Amino acid sequence: MSRSSLVQLSNVTFTYPGADRPVLKDINLTIYEGEFTAIIGGNGSGKSTLCKTFNGLIPQFYVGDFEGEVILDTMKTSDHSVAQLSRNVGYVYQDFENQLVRPTVMDDVSFVPLNYGLADYKERGEWALNITGLSALRNEFIWQLSGGQMHMLALAGALAMKPKLLIIDEPIAQLDPNHAKQVYDILKKLNEELGITIIVIEHHTEFIANYCKEVILMDQGELVWKKDVREALSQVVELVQRNIYPPQVTQAAYALLEKGHEDRILPIQMNEAITHFSPYSQRTETLPPFTTTSMAGKRELIRFHQMSLEYRTLKKERKQVLSNVNTSFYQDDLIALVGNNGAGKSSLLKLIAGIVKPSDGHVVVLGKETRKASPEVLSEAVSYIYQSPEEMFIDDSIRKDIEYYLRVRKIPDYELIVDKLLADFNLVDIQHQDGRLLSGGQQRRASLAIGAAMNPAIILLDEPTANLDVATKQQVIQMLGKLQNHVQTVIVATHDMQLVAEWANRIIVMNSGSILADGNRYDIFGDEDVMRKAGLVPPQILQLSRALCLAPPCFTIDEFTSRLDVVGAEGVQLELCKGYA
Repeated sequence: MSRSSLVQLSNVTFTYPGADRPVLKDINLTIYEGEFTAIIGGNGSGKSTLCKTFNGLIPQFYVGDFEGEVILDTMKTSDHSVAQLSRNVGYVYQDFENQLVRPTVMDDVSFVPLNYGLADYKERGEWALNITGLSALRNEFIWQLSGGQMHMLALAGALAMKPKLLIIDEPIAQLDPNHAKQVYDILKKLNEELGITIIVIEHHTEFIANYCKEVILMDQGELVWKKDVREALSQVVELVQRNIYPPQVTQAAYALLEKGHEDRILPIQMNEAITHFSPYSQRTETLPPFTTTSMAGKRELIRFHQMSLEYRTLKKERKQVLSNVNTSFYQDDLIALVGNNGAGKSSLLKLIAGIVKPSDGHVVVLGKETRKASPEVLSEAVSYIYQSPEEMFIDDSIRKDIEYYLRVRKIPDYELIVDKLLADFNLVDIQHQDGRLLSGGQQRRASLAIGAAMNPAIILLDEPTANLDVATKQQVIQMLGKLQNHVQTVIVATHDMQLVAEWANRIIVMNSGSILADGNRYDIFGDEDVMRKAGLVPPQILQLSRALCLAPPCFTIDEFTSRLDVVGAEGVQLELCKGYA
């Protein structure tokens, strides 16, 4: 059956002012009605720029040298205003906070249809809130929402026009795994039941495998190919060469392929992987027993004692953020704070840094009661690295940003310290560039170096891998390892379960303002009740190893592949575990 074209690009080339090469190079592309398409590519490959041509933002708003033609639903974009084109195109940007322009949720979601003069603007707003699960928040002020709720509201605002095409740039970047699934379930419903064409710019290939139908690969401004999702994610070598990583089950299947079969279509979803690996057997060698790290004899750095935190809303109502928290953090802890959006992770970090003070109880950091110490005093020992790394940059070069703290405190020979940090965090070649103009991964590395320059005992990071592609995430994980050489403990608030599994030696699970569980990765990922309550999803390779009864379970692809043999080798035949059959 023939499909109708919704977006048609012909020989599109675009160069930003002052750039030495095009960001889009001779793009020819057709998007058909009803598609659910993912656009993948490394940072700077042109993904976002490509999507901005669909609604005329390029070249009408973002000026530059533009060649070629873009047709949106029979309309040539160069002949129509962005406002006209946007009636049919909903767009949720990576910096979605800038799309929220009204004080309350209901005002904001109705804003676009109201400004188009649509008489049913309120009904459209209510419909969009209902679709996105935000109806209960209709009267809340925007600034009272969590980051995840704000992201969902930006999506609702785009949906209120009931567009033919919906584009979402990084739809789940700041969401916990449970809410991320909810977002994609909503997108699937919009696509299958309402016929809305969906385009996502996405790094999470496991979500692409489960929800998308087609994949577009971009590389250095060129459209490499557009393929069916199964064929696309099976191109393991081609993707990895471009620092794009297929689902973990796909990578594992490729690693165990016999020579000459590299062109096979591979499993991309969990159920397919379980079937694929059932003919394999587990090696019989004895694995070393897992031992839990003891806290005995370790130096206590931070203590929470019967601590609670609340604040008053603009409506004079009390809102409980954290309740009766009792825990301690010790030297050499590598802690991951995990939990669903709104669980209290960021608030816990801010209490340690002294940015907020407890309502009840005590927070003691290196012997100082934070209620009695200013953030400036605490910053001598505690470095807080924000979720948005650009907030760390105050000067016109990375080197100046790193040396600022050392220079103003007149630290002797601070230039030598800066040189070492630049080398440790792989920033030597870009040390004279403005941090605000760097890629996301470079900004993360620079922010880590700035935090380490303060020579803190404790470093706090809020979502250090958000908005990064998988290759850049791996770089950040390596940088966290370097960070251990500069500080006594590292505490990370994150939704990135792969980071948690590979890096942390202690995991604290938060839920509704309380600590739900505290343990190592075997304790936490092995407790299905805790994982469910906190809205957490284990890394895919861990789920697969459990389904195949591998004990102890595997946390990395290398662990998994090293434990398996093909049928006929000496080993124990794999069987599906109870609950997976």
